[in-house]
Formats: sequence, C-alpha cells, structure tokens
Amino acid sequence: MCGRYALTLPQDAMVQLFAATPSNDVPGAPRWNVCPTVQVPVVTADDTIRRIVSMRWGFLPHWYDTPTSGPLLINARAETIANKPAFRDACRARRCLIPATGFYEWTKAGDGTRLPWYFHDPAGEPIVFAGIWQEWGPDALATCAIVSCAAGPTMADIHHREPVTLAPQDWGLWLGEEGTGAATLMRAAPEGRLVRHRVSRAVNSNRAEGSDLIDPLIDDEDV
Repeated sequence: MCGRYALTLPQDAMVQLFAATPSNDVPGAPRWNVCPTVQVPVVTADDTIRRIVSMRWGFLPHWYDTPTSGPLLINARAETIANKPAFRDACRARRCLIPATGFYEWTKAGDGTRLPWYFHDPAGEPIVFAGIWQEWGPDALATCAIVSCAAGPTMADIHHREPVTLAPQDWGLWLGEEGTGAATLMRAAPEGRLVRHRVSRAVNSNRAEGSDLIDPLIDDEDV
C-alpha cells in the first residue's frame, strides 16, 4: 500500500516529464512527507491533452455526504478495483498518474515501535503511481487514490501490499491514450525498479518535513 510519500519535482520539471499543461493551483515542491487528505499534483489526460492538476489524496465516492462519511480511501486494490462500486467507474474512465520521488512503508520492532523505510528509484528518477480520480460534491472537488497490488520482491518482507508504479512507456496506456489493456499494468514493480533503506522515525509524525526525512540511517541508529 502507500500511505505517505515524498515529491521533490518542481512544476517545470513535471511539465517537461509528462508533456503536460499545469493548472494554476498545483501544489509546490519539495514536499518530503505527503500525507493523506492534502492536495497533490496529478496528471490526467483529456483527449490528446495531458494536464497537471491539484487533487485531494483520498478518494470520495459520490454517495459520501461529507469527506468523513466513510473510510478514508487513499488506496484502491488492483484485485477488486474493477468491481468495487466506489472505484469501478473511475477505473474504466478516470485513470491518472501520481508523481513521487519515493514513498514510505513501515515495519514494527519487537516492542511495537514503527520503523520507517524509504523506497525509491535506484537512479534517483521519479516514481509514478497508477491512480484513479473522481469529482465529489456540489463544488466538484477532485479526489484521487493510488492503486495497490500484492507486494513484489523489493517489498514483500516489509509489507504485503505495494503501490502500482508505472514505467514511462506505460503512462499512455494507463491514461487511456493507447486503447485498452491498462489492467495488465496493475502488478508489482519488477526487481530492480525500487530500492529501499531505513530512515529516521521522525517521519512517523505527519507534521515532520525536511530533506533529512529520506536520509539513510547510519548503523540503524534512530534519532
């Protein structure tokens, strides 16, 4: 799954990377501890035009009366996304790309302490999550969720789920620009796409910020 991530790409870099037109309200970067319910940059496709827009991370089904009427839906399971009433329409018609620099996952120490890990591209390239989106409420609030799948080789000993990450050659297919077949992309990252290291427990707080959050721990000594 994915419950926190980092994004350090400035807007002009995202514009170039995705060949997309930005809206005026795209959140700025860097952000080292992106948490659920905040606004995040998302790439959508409309006919032949890609756009970078701001969305709330936390998908809101149309039947929610308020943003807290039901569970916080930050992830959508690949195995059930096409059938779940909350996600099935978005899975067919409203898929998106959610850029990141890396993401966090946790294990537990013997005493129950949460120990964070940081996952990223080995060459420092951006990571792109497969996402879905939907507008909600009378003000058409745009909301999104990250698609998750069963964990692959880099994640399995840390957590049983991982976010679906997309290689550049797959972005168009996921966005619906290249016909059908997007379901085949909902799988774990191949070996070598992601690497990981332990980071400070400071990131356990959703108020923490700063580039030191992704620094590797030295000799596994927490601060």
